[in-house]
Parts: sequence; C-alpha cells; structure tokens
Amino acid sequence: MNSVIPVLDPASPQAEAINNLFLQVLLISAIIFAIVAGLILLAISKGRRRQTLPDQNFGSERAEIAWAIGPVIIVIWLIAISANLVITLNAMPDVKPLEAYNVGEAQDVELIVTGHQWWWEVEYPKAGVISANEIHIPADPKRKFRILVTSDDVIHSFWVPQLGPKIDAIPGRENYLWLQASQPGIYQGRCSEYCGAQHAWMNFKVIGETEEEYQHWLAKQQQKPEPTRLLSPLAMAGREYFFKATCPRCHKVAGTSAEAMIGPDLTHFATRTEIGSGVLPNSTENLTRWLRNPQAVKPGCKMPNFKLSETNLKQLVAYLETLK
Repeated sequence: MNSVIPVLDPASPQAEAINNLFLQVLLISAIIFAIVAGLILLAISKGRRRQTLPDQNFGSERAEIAWAIGPVIIVIWLIAISANLVITLNAMPDVKPLEAYNVGEAQDVELIVTGHQWWWEVEYPKAGVISANEIHIPADPKRKFRILVTSDDVIHSFWVPQLGPKIDAIPGRENYLWLQASQPGIYQGRCSEYCGAQHAWMNFKVIGETEEEYQHWLAKQQQKPEPTRLLSPLAMAGREYFFKATCPRCHKVAGTSAEAMIGPDLTHFATRTEIGSGVLPNSTENLTRWLRNPQAVKPGCKMPNFKLSETNLKQLVAYLETLK
C-alpha cells in the first residue's frame, strides 16, 4: 500500500494513535501561535498610532485566572492523549529473554527480526520459518504480532511508518514491539538509524494479507525446495555449482547441507519480490546483474564479486529461481 506521505496514512491502531497525537498537538500549537501572533500584530498596530504608553493593568486576579485556565486545560488535554498513546503502544506483558526458553518450548514472540548490515532476517519461531526482508502478517485490526527486534552487528532501527512506532535494533539487547495491520496491503519499512554505507538500501516490506492467505504462505514456507529430479538440466548444473562453490558457507537452503546464516536464508528466495533488501526487483535480469558483481549494485555488502563465468552465472540463476 503506497502513500506519498506514509507517516500521515496510518494503517494500524498504533499508527493511528501516533497520528492522532501529532494532529492534535499540531492543532493546539497552531491555535496558540495564531493567538500570540494576532495579539502581537494588534499591539504593534495600536502602538504605532499612539503617542503615549498604553494603560497598565497590574494585580488583576480575574485576568491572571483567565490566562491560567487556558494553559491548564491544554496541559491536561496533552497528558490525556499522551497517556492514551502510551497505553496503545505498550500494552504488553513482560517477555522472557530468549535464553530463558527450553529447547522446543514455544516462545512468547511470534516474530524475531534481526538487523544485519544491510538486510533484515525474519524468523517465525513457532512455525520454524526463516525469511529475509519480507514480513507476512494477517491483516486484522484485532490481531497483534509481538516481535522481538535485535541486531547482529551495529545499531539499526526498525520502522514501518504506516504501522506504528520505530524501535532500535541493538546488539546484545532485546526490544519488543507490536506489529499490526488493519487492512491488507504492502507496507514499506526501512532502517531509520544510520548504520553504514548502505543504510539507504536496508529496506523491507510488511505484507498484510487475509488469514487464509497468511496460513497458505506460512505452510508454503515450511516446505523444502523441489526435489532435484524435478530440476531442469541447467538448474541441476547450477545446484551442483552452488554446493561446490563457497555459497553454502554463507547461505542456508533447508533440506540441504547448506546451513550457514551469514547471509540471507535462500530456501524460498524465488518467492521474494526484491533483491539486496530493496535495491533491485527480483527478476531474472536483476538476479543475473547481482550475481555478476554484487559490489557494483550494492557497494560494501558482504557478498564479494566471485567473477563468475557466463556459464556458471546462468546455471546459478536457473537454480536460485527454483527455490520457491
């Protein structure tokens, strides 16, 4: 769901609470500014026409009370709407740290989001699903997803302007946030804390969908890639080259010997809409361009230029496009 100014187009109860607070404070400030500016202009206008000082009014209890009531009402109003915002955003019970869980025990969080330079790892611990740069949630104004946000390297900041507040992803620290979408749509998220050379290309998407669509996506993600016997000769050659090269030292493909997690999990890579955390749409042409020289597309990323031959390039592209 695209918006010219996404922060002013809330799509969740949390974002609506933030937007309402902003608009009300803006309205109050505009009224105060108009009154003060009007009085100043009035004083300037009257003062220029008079040759003597205006009448002085000291010690008027009625005037003092009148000028005090307005600010008191404004402060009480601001306290009330601010308290409502805090309750809306932080109404969650305490959550145990990850190390407090026993093996196989269901965690209280439904999503674990980990920031890396420069991409996002997305884990659904209860379902055993790991993805990258795309978060799928059911769109329901009554359904909240509790997410744990952390970082693997430097400080990042997780923010989806249309869905709520931002929160820092800090190495060695666990922060928690509600994630919720009131209606189906695609919501743009990004890192809002400068984290290095490719900070601007550390984007992600939150995809809000119906409960049926979400459960279908989750079930699909739990499946392993297609059996090798169903691969084309070109894709099969690409698979052989993938495991012969250094790819398994950085990436994971479920159901295979590739289990490293330095780079994004590639198990269902072909189902993702973007490459490099938003730097390119996921297409055959762009995937070829990325594999030919990642550093030319996203300078500073951890994937080096392997100087692949055109034959190996076509083989790897064919294999990666089977990972659905």
